[in-house]
Amino acid sequence: MRRCSHFLKEAKRSRWLFESPIRHSYPLKEFLPVTRNFTSTPLRRFPPPSTASDLEARIAAIPIERFRNFCIVAHVDHGKSTLSDRLLELTGTIQPGTNKQVLDKLDVERERGITVKAQTCSMIYNHQGEDYLLHLVDTPGHVDFRAEVSRSYASCGGALLLVDASQGVQAQTVANFYLAFAQGLQLVPVINKVDLPTADPERALEQMENTFELDPETAVLVSAKTGLNVPALLPTVVDKVPAPVGDSTKPLRMLLVDSWYSPFKGVILLARLFDGEVKAGHQVISFATGTKYTVGEVGIMYPDQTPQSVLRAGQVGYIHFNPAMRVSAEAKVGDTYTRVGFERQVEPFPGFEEPKAMVFVAAFPVDQAAFIHLEESIHQLLLNDRSVTIQKESSEALGAGFRLGFLGTLHCSVFEDRLRQEHGASIIITPPTVPFKVIYDDGKEAVITNPASFPDDDISRRLVKELREPYVLATLTFPEQYLGKAIELCESNRGEQKSLEYFTSTQVILKYELPLAQLVDDFFGKLKSATQGYATLDYEESDWRISQIVKLQLLVNKEPVDAVSRVIHHSQGRHLGKKWVEKFKEHVDRQMFEVVIQAAVGKQIVARETLKPFRKDVLQKLHASDVSRRRKLLEKQKEGRKKLKAVGNVTIDHKAFQAFLAK
Repeated sequence: MRRCSHFLKEAKRSRWLFESPIRHSYPLKEFLPVTRNFTSTPLRRFPPPSTASDLEARIAAIPIERFRNFCIVAHVDHGKSTLSDRLLELTGTIQPGTNKQVLDKLDVERERGITVKAQTCSMIYNHQGEDYLLHLVDTPGHVDFRAEVSRSYASCGGALLLVDASQGVQAQTVANFYLAFAQGLQLVPVINKVDLPTADPERALEQMENTFELDPETAVLVSAKTGLNVPALLPTVVDKVPAPVGDSTKPLRMLLVDSWYSPFKGVILLARLFDGEVKAGHQVISFATGTKYTVGEVGIMYPDQTPQSVLRAGQVGYIHFNPAMRVSAEAKVGDTYTRVGFERQVEPFPGFEEPKAMVFVAAFPVDQAAFIHLEESIHQLLLNDRSVTIQKESSEALGAGFRLGFLGTLHCSVFEDRLRQEHGASIIITPPTVPFKVIYDDGKEAVITNPASFPDDDISRRLVKELREPYVLATLTFPEQYLGKAIELCESNRGEQKSLEYFTSTQVILKYELPLAQLVDDFFGKLKSATQGYATLDYEESDWRISQIVKLQLLVNKEPVDAVSRVIHHSQGRHLGKKWVEKFKEHVDRQMFEVVIQAAVGKQIVARETLKPFRKDVLQKLHASDVSRRRKLLEKQKEGRKKLKAVGNVTIDHKAFQAFLAK
């Protein structure tokens, strides 16, 4: 029965295969050979690809008269990045609600809520039926990054001067105003955070009128967080910010505003074109170095890198070369570029003043085996932050490390965070120091950034004529009720008062000349504590002054610890020395012999702490012995301690230095 049913199934299957209209598509090798017929597919003709995208076509149709280059400047935490997000959303550059602080690209910027590096973005805005090309620069607000702000002004024709409605005009607001005013920028006053319960827009407008002589009627009141009245900003920018001046038919004249490093494309330049145009394939030459490059790609930040076929006069865009520029030092900010062959027809720009390192620290790896990793990590960060100076350094206690120079204490803190977060470096950072100037009897001058190089021995000191330390002009703003505490703090830090102004009935601007060494010693933190967080601080370089500065050293059993030394004013020697020895005693392990910890200024000991040794009870075995027997054993133990101390070395663990140098 089974065999019959199987035979019927096979017969049906064979009949279906032979009668099927699509039988030629099955390879029936077991039945008969089948020939496969091939037919040629008709050729599809696609339309030729467009030479320019819709974005590029819109930009190409915009004349230079409808270009607007502007930046946003304000004090720290007044809402610059949030306002930038709203403007990008209004112009359709980014989708609403997709990202917060889209122009803050570093993790440390998002974590701290501050802007460290100026970021740019181009936008297209349709106003009264016409397209306008807007170029926006979001600038840092902290004084340490003032060089970023000044470079941003060179690419702009106007600035939005942003003021927090609840905080009012603060120190960096004043500094940014005078910097923009000196550059001849058109300023648009903007009052932000008007939606806060503590907002007082009338007071902020009054301060701007009295301090900067800006017309309150021209100010725009907005809330960047909620978007309140933000749409009124863009028409104001179009009407008040002047269009850039330039001619695309003239030879290329391009200013290098900024640069950053890409591992794939090499050094990428951010440039402002004043005349001419540049496109891929052009050969350009640097006025500063004389090096010739071939342009590989040009484009705009929209908000990320968006390639374009050409950049015209008046635009701000990015450029990278092919072959790539691999050495970031070749990209000198403020340099002028032009086409090869037009060098004599183009006048170079004067350039920018290079920022100087003001604060120096030493960085050592916790484990010396990680020194190579630390060196590579530092050099990777230096590719995008050339304001940091670096020099190799060696310490007997901490091993090999680096002496790093920064623009300020916040700059140093941000760099340290990036080393730890982005590269996983475990490091020991010494307290910040400032440079000092040594003038010798023969007229030579030397600037010392490392305390180990300070001439404190007798032979070197005889050759020194005078020692000088840097001073800064500090501008403090705070409510009137904290005036007494602020003056007391400045006077205790060797300050000299220069001016005292009331720019409103309740707000004070106080100017003091302070030693930079006092300023980096957590002066801002002390000022915040004294004024309950209401004070703001800005400073600028003043001059070098003759000062009685000395080198404070830490000694352990009369041996100097080179990792813990500092150049200070002689009036701080005893106070700081006592603080050092007490703190260091907490972190040094007890030994079998007495450990003496001292702080010394030159040959003078200004503070001392003693770490008692472990002691065995040698009288334990004596019960009713004579007193002379007891004394004999104690004297024998005492002699043994002296011998042990003479040959014993104090081994200080890395963890002790790490705990001592911790903030």
